[in-house]
Amino acid sequence: MTIHSTQRSDDCIVFRDAAVTRGGRLIWQHGDFAIPQGSVTAIVGTNGTGKTTMMMAELGLVPLSHGSVTVLGKPAGAMNRQIGYVPQSYAADIDANLTAEQSVLLGLTGTRFGIRPVTKTQRQEAAQAMRFVGLEGKERYRLSEMSGGMRQRVAIAQALVCRPRLLMLDEPLANLDLASQHALVHVLARLNREYGMTIQMVAHDLNMLLPILTGAVYLLDGHPHYSAMNEVLDSDLLTHLYGTRVQVVTTPQGDMFVTPSPDQTGDAPVDTHTAAEVVAFHHHGAEAGAGRED
Repeated sequence: MTIHSTQRSDDCIVFRDAAVTRGGRLIWQHGDFAIPQGSVTAIVGTNGTGKTTMMMAELGLVPLSHGSVTVLGKPAGAMNRQIGYVPQSYAADIDANLTAEQSVLLGLTGTRFGIRPVTKTQRQEAAQAMRFVGLEGKERYRLSEMSGGMRQRVAIAQALVCRPRLLMLDEPLANLDLASQHALVHVLARLNREYGMTIQMVAHDLNMLLPILTGAVYLLDGHPHYSAMNEVLDSDLLTHLYGTRVQVVTTPQGDMFVTPSPDQTGDAPVDTHTAAEVVAFHHHGAEAGAGRED
C-alpha cells in the first residue's frame, strides 16, 4: 500500500490566534500552536468544550471568528483532498446494506455525480486499503453483518484509499470492546510508524492511545493548548482539565492515567485495569524494536 511520506520537521497544522464563535457563543479562542508532521495527536477536553468543532475548523467546515488555521501548508479546507476523515457517526450515516468493498470505494467515487463504473485499478486500491486494516477476505460482507470494530476498520480503509497525508478521526474507539480498540490502535500505529502519517483524533479516554500518542491539544478554560505527552500527563493539569480527581500512574509498561469514581473509598486501588490489560494497552515487546510501540 503506497501512502505519501511526511517530513517530521515541518508543521502539519498551525493555529494563529484562532477563535470560533457559534450562535453568538464563544467556543474557544487564542489558539496559537503548531502540530508537527508525523505526529499522533489527541484532542481532549470535557463535553461541550469544542473538540469536534476544532476538527471541523481544521477541515474548513466551521468558520473562524478570528485568526487563522493552516493545514498542510494551505488555509483550512484547501487541502481536504489530501486528508482522510473518519466521523464518529460513520456507522449510523452509511447504508448498512453496502458491502465493505462498496463502502471503501466511496472514498474514491463518493464525490462524483451520476453512476460511474468502478475500474480495476480502483478495486485494487480498495483491496490494498482493506488488506492494510486487516479486512482481507471481508470484501463481500455487508456492513450490517460486521461488528463495530470491523465497521470502524472499514471506515479507516475508506479514508486511506485516497492516500491521504493526514488522517483525522472523531472518537475512533467509542463503543468498541477492548479487543477491537487494541486492533484499531495497532492499525494507527502501523500507519504512523511505516508511512510517517500524521494522525489526529478526538478522544475522551487516553489510556488505550498512550503508547502511540506524541502530543495532545487540550481545551482548557476556553483556550486550546498543544503540548507533548510527557507534559500533558500531569495529575494537576488533568484534574483541572476534567474537573475530577485524576492520577497519573507509572507502570513498568509505561504511563497511563485513571479517573477514580467520586464514590471510591480512600483505600481502594486507583488502577481500574488489571495488570494484563495494562500490558496489552502498551504492548511493549518484540514489535517495539521496529519503531514506536503499538
